[in-house]
Amino acid sequence: MAELGPGPHRSGDIAACYPAKVTSLAPTRSSLISKGMIWSPNHGDTAYTVPMFDEFMKRIMPSGEWRHG
Repeated sequence: MAELGPGPHRSGDIAACYPAKVTSLAPTRSSLISKGMIWSPNHGDTAYTVPMFDEFMKRIMPSGEWRHG
């Protein structure tokens, strides 16, 4: 999601970054919402709860390291 920018982003756009369907990512999305890391400003949209969190994620996990584990 960080690669898409600050958001909000459609769930389908986020899922397109992974080899997965939107429905299979729903439990992860729900978990991140319950932890307060993301929220849903509108149905089907997802955004970070902290401004510039996308930039933070890019700094701590550069070059797509998150894709490998």
